Amino acid sequence: MLFNTWTFGAFLVITLAVYWSLPRRGQNYWLLLAGYVFYGWWDWRFLILLWITTVVDYFVAHRIHEASDVRVKRRWLTFGLSVGLGILGVFKYFDFFSISFARLMGVLGWELSPFLLNVILPVGVSFYTFQSLAYTIDVYRGRVTPSRDPLDYAVFVAFFPQLEAGPIERAQNMLPQIGRERSIDYADIQYGVWLILIGLVKKMAVADLCAPVVQQLFDDPAAYARSDLLLGIYLFSLQIYGDFSGYTDIARGCARLMGFQIMLNFRQPYFSKSVGEFWERWHISLSTWLRDYLYISLGGNRRGTRRTYWNLFVTMLLGGLWHGANWTFVVWGVLHGSYLALHRRLFGAGGKRRRDEAGREGAVGLVERLWRLVSVLVTFHCVALAWVFFRAETIHGARDYLVNLVHSSAAAQISWTEPKRMVPVVWLFGLDLWFWLKDDDRHILMMPSFWRGLLFGILLVILIIWGSSAGDVPFIYFQF
Repeated sequence: MLFNTWTFGAFLVITLAVYWSLPRRGQNYWLLLAGYVFYGWWDWRFLILLWITTVVDYFVAHRIHEASDVRVKRRWLTFGLSVGLGILGVFKYFDFFSISFARLMGVLGWELSPFLLNVILPVGVSFYTFQSLAYTIDVYRGRVTPSRDPLDYAVFVAFFPQLEAGPIERAQNMLPQIGRERSIDYADIQYGVWLILIGLVKKMAVADLCAPVVQQLFDDPAAYARSDLLLGIYLFSLQIYGDFSGYTDIARGCARLMGFQIMLNFRQPYFSKSVGEFWERWHISLSTWLRDYLYISLGGNRRGTRRTYWNLFVTMLLGGLWHGANWTFVVWGVLHGSYLALHRRLFGAGGKRRRDEAGREGAVGLVERLWRLVSVLVTFHCVALAWVFFRAETIHGARDYLVNLVHSSAAAQISWTEPKRMVPVVWLFGLDLWFWLKDDDRHILMMPSFWRGLLFGILLVILIIWGSSAGDVPFIYFQF
């Protein structure tokens, strides 16, 4: 079920009406049913994997908690990880690795026909699998006490606002909220509606307007001028940000209307001064997951400089592969790993400290501000360059796009200043700049009622005028 449809609007209204008429226990049963209806709307068979994940990790977490022998705990953890990663391996990566292996054998002179499963990739499987695996690992590490109520845990896995595309929530945040009485006030309602509205505008009036132009440019880059292709990179950067952060905003808004607070997943990432800061602001639930359960497990920065670089590289490579079974995502992850390692090499803790001290002393205030501006621009363009591989369907497609970006001699065909495209883009930039300066997206609640109402009205106008023709376009991250 798509957030940007009338079907979901009706679903949400009915869900909220029944939800707030029930006691806490009844609310949880209703949330579980709503989650299964929401997820099964795509294909009821997807529910089987969701149930397997729920039952296995609930059972494994209790076995780990009850075991006194570390070796027994480790065996149960291995079993739980094997099931979760096995589901991902079969449904997401089997055909990819089978084809890649057959191609490698062909290069070596052995002709093999790849064995393919040709299974449908269940929507959101990477998200709820990582969420459930994190719970099991946290129980093993002693950070979380396993839930005694199977209903509460099932709701944690199948909570519909963030089930299909995150955020990847932690048990420490969600289980206590699921287990207690919930209530909302007028501020929660305002904030929830604001998040849903701004999410719809980001998706329908920004991302979906950029999508056709981006598709056109990536389908045949040789037919377009260098300026057109550069515009395509900028537009896809806006498209994926509007699409994914828009989904998260809607998810957070829906959750808030039910008395839940789920984590912030985006904090104006394109204003970052380094790629490291970008990953502190982009898809925060995934970046912190990779840090806590992969990077630190590999040794983090505790085993010397070279090992730190290697750990960064491997973490981001696997983070790229998490997004999809395609070598384009591997290259995207490798690029980000390389960015992080290079930045750490050039601007380690000492370099950052010296810049901070210079800024505090005020000796180079203008130079410091100029450096920050240059850092933001360089970081954005590094990230945008990597998006070419993320967006391209093949490595060859990404290569052709970049080659034509440098060497194309075609005449420019696409206007950079078309009002239909520029008004929502300028609006998004202005709003993000405002949130970045305030460092708080709840600032809307502190505005006088007149200005708050005016801003809501402007968003509605933008959504009606620029978002009405987009249609029911799926969210990009549904494919992951």
